[in-house]
Amino acid sequence: MPSIVTLISGRGSNFEAIVKTAQKERWPVTFAGVIANHSAAKGLDFARSQGIPAYVIEHKEHPSRESFDNALIQQIDALGADLVVLAGFMRILTSGFIRHFEGRLINIHPALLPAFPGLHTYERALESGVKEHGATVHFVNEEVDEGPIICQASVPVLEGDDPDTLAARVLTAEHQIYPRAVKWFLDGRLRIEGNQVKLQPPESRFIKL
Repeated sequence: MPSIVTLISGRGSNFEAIVKTAQKERWPVTFAGVIANHSAAKGLDFARSQGIPAYVIEHKEHPSRESFDNALIQQIDALGADLVVLAGFMRILTSGFIRHFEGRLINIHPALLPAFPGLHTYERALESGVKEHGATVHFVNEEVDEGPIICQASVPVLEGDDPDTLAARVLTAEHQIYPRAVKWFLDGRLRIEGNQVKLQPPESRFIKL
């Protein structure tokens, strides 16, 4: 049975959405563990409530980013992860970490990549005047938010939106597409060709809400 390890920094709502979808649809998968970079991450409580092993590796206790990432690698490998899911993990990962998990490390970004990579996507979207915003699930590579795209979802930008209202709408979209992308991976339906992802058999990889 394939296993997933999830990395979180906060409440881990996308992690929760993936777990609940897996339970509802009875996926043949093991949630081998959740790792947070600090003990206050609320998602740890949800993991424990579901019987999922929860770990804390405090990034502040490591002298360098490389030291922290090496500790992460050791814990993830010990858990036997087939897939590593980033669910609001607010740490920049080193090239060594990314290469170690190449092809089995995925992330969700709150924008329709390649638009608005990086931080403050809601503010930037509102400032730019776009009519749609959204979320992207992608494989992680060594370039920030430039990895091969698995799927996307768009939501309308409404008159009177502020960053909080837009973020809430995008989060609803995230909770729909992240479980879908994870299931495609577990079913062996994703293949990376260059910087593109092929889904077999094909189906729509873009939804509008």
